[in-house]
Order: sequence, then structure tokens, then C-alpha cells
Amino acid sequence: MAEIVRMPRLSDTMTEGTVAKWHKKVGDAISEGDLLAEIETDKATMEFESFQEGVLLHIGVGESATAPVDCILAILGEEGEDVKAMIEADATPAAEEVKEEKPAAIPVQETKVETPKATPAPTHVVATKSVDGRTKASPLAKRLAEEKGVDITKVAGSGDGGRVVKRDVDNYQAHATNAVAYQESYTEEPISQMRKVIARRLAESKFSAPHFYLSISVDMDNAMAARKAINALPDTKVSFNDLIVKASAMALREHPTVNSSWRADVIRRNQHVNVGVAVAVEDGLLVPVVRYTDTKSLSDISAEVKDFAQRAKDKKLQPADWEGSTFTISNLGMFGIDEFTAIINTPDACILAVGGIKQVPVVKDGQVVPGNVMKLNLSCDHRVVDGASGAAFLNTLKTYIENPVTMLK
Repeated sequence: MAEIVRMPRLSDTMTEGTVAKWHKKVGDAISEGDLLAEIETDKATMEFESFQEGVLLHIGVGESATAPVDCILAILGEEGEDVKAMIEADATPAAEEVKEEKPAAIPVQETKVETPKATPAPTHVVATKSVDGRTKASPLAKRLAEEKGVDITKVAGSGDGGRVVKRDVDNYQAHATNAVAYQESYTEEPISQMRKVIARRLAESKFSAPHFYLSISVDMDNAMAARKAINALPDTKVSFNDLIVKASAMALREHPTVNSSWRADVIRRNQHVNVGVAVAVEDGLLVPVVRYTDTKSLSDISAEVKDFAQRAKDKKLQPADWEGSTFTISNLGMFGIDEFTAIINTPDACILAVGGIKQVPVVKDGQVVPGNVMKLNLSCDHRVVDGASGAAFLNTLKTYIENPVTMLK
């Protein structure tokens, strides 16, 4: 008997999915555990395996088509079984269904070119023909047209009796060049599921959570020396971001107000520290979570973040990898950004924006000397965190980063 395979809910925020690729076609025999399709969710592209056996009788959502959760993704059954009545009886609207024999083709991105408005030109008399049918033109105009590859018969003449002269060839060439140079063009591409959800969640965060921002400068001289010493150890490689993740986790342990979230009727004070680390991917941004960050060593944090970054780029992260953060860090220092402010990753109460390390003159012991400074900006949800609480957290974080040996306690 035929069974319906429905569009799965692969994450807690997923409301619809896009079929990135079908690995089976109508008529194929399917075994339990076979890879049916790759489904793009709001977070990643995930492999979807069959939990049933049978022949693939119907494909309800074609490649690159989007459909809501629980709609008919496919139907499996016995070969030759009629499933038309089952499709019609199903109450779930199946968006963008395609014919069984031919899944929908991937939409082609079109380049649209708008014809530029004509620029008024001097009034010319149309070039006249001589008795033998040739265009009347001066010898210089003919030679110039030949050099520039201009068809003299298409040039309007402004000389006596419509004769083409040098300025006519020059003006014709300039107008043709400008017409190409000033054409307006653009391309349009469909919005991915990930980008849709990023847009929705960031808009909700920005316009529902009252943001305020705190900034502090950090002396990185000791951190640079400590990182160099750590990386000199065999099989050890930590980044500045790893140091900041570790320092943030320890500071959060001392400032539970920052390690909190707004939950409509209550404020949740998290006793555990789970730091989300923003990772840029092709379609947007993912925030995998380093759990119980305050209990982990620098090398453990480094290995975990590297693994998350690689799996994010390969679209292999699972929902459990990006859920449950209590604080978020976004670092653009490696992209040459000195400082920036970030939008809070709700429901977290705060997000830390990390800039690059910059060599600047600093005053030490009354002397102006070269120094290495990094800017940190903390975005806070004012419903949860007040200015004094945010400032206290930033100063504790600054102390840990400027004195890395204190993170070993």
C-alpha cells in the first residue's frame, strides 16, 4: 500500500524547505535508509533518508522548489499503484508540485538589460547618396571611419547637402561607445531559505530588543606573546578568537546578568555558559555553539571551533550544533575591520563584536610607545542588561585578555 513521505521539519525554526537535489527518480526501488534527497532548511542543506521501502511513485516537490513542512514530498508504494486519489485527498497544500516524470528544472538567473534613454544629439541631415548610390563623405571622414570600423553608410552627415565629415564620424563613434558604457543592467537570484530566516530573525531582534552599545579598547601585547608561546608547543594551534572565546566564557561566569535572555514573562539567568561563534558561509551566517565553554581548555575550544567552521562550510551542521547559545561572539578582525556593532542573536541578551588588532601609539609609564590594540563592542538588550552590568562584564573580559595567565586558574 502506498505511503506518503512528507516534507520533514529539520530544525525548530523551519516552516518550509527547498529540495536542493533529488538522488532518486520516479520508478526507482527504495530501501529503508536510502538517500532520497538533499533538503535546504533555514540553517543548512541536509541529507534526507527514507524511513520506508517501496517504489518511488510520485515526486511532490521538484528540485529548487519550495514547499511547507508536512506537505507531500514523495509517495512510495508498489509498482504501478495509482496514487492520484491519495494526492487529491491529502489536505496539506503541496507548494510547487511537479509532474512525476519530470522534476522541476533549476530556475535560470536572468540578466535584464534596460535600453538606455536616447541622448538628444545635434540635428543632422541624413547623408545623401551620389548618383552611383555611394554615400557622400569627405576623404578624411572615409579614412577615419575605416580606421574606427564605422559603417559610413550609417553615419548622418552634417556637411553641405548631407555630406559626412570628420566630426560626424567622431560623434557617431562616441555615441555608440557611451550607449554601451551607460547601459543599466542587473541580475536577480532567488532568496535561499537561510537568507529568508536570517532576514526575519535579525529584523525581529533589531526592532523588538532595545539595543544599546558599549565599547572598550584592549591592550593585546600580552595576548600576542601568550599565543606565540602556546603555539610553540607541539601539535598546538590557537587563534586570537579562541582566546577571546575562553576569556568571554570566564567573564560570563562572573557576570550572570550578561549570560541571560529575555523570555517574555521571565528573564532566564543561565547557570551554564554556551558561547555561540558566528561563522560566515556562502548563504549567510551560522552560529554553532561551544557548550560549557568555561570548562574547556583553549586547545579544546580551538579544535571545536575549527570543526564547526569546516562543517558549516560543507553544510554538514546539525540542528543540535546551533541551538542553545547563551552568548554570541562575532569576529570580523580577520577581514580587516577595526570595529563594528552587531545585532543580538536572540534570545541571547548580548553579542560581542570583535575587531582587528591594530598597531597604534599608546602611553605606558608616561612614555608614548608602539602598542597593539583591539576594539570590542558589546551589543546589549536593555530589557535584560543595564549599562553598568555591561560595563562591568567588558572590564572583566578586558582583564582576562590582557592577562592571559589568569585564564589558567
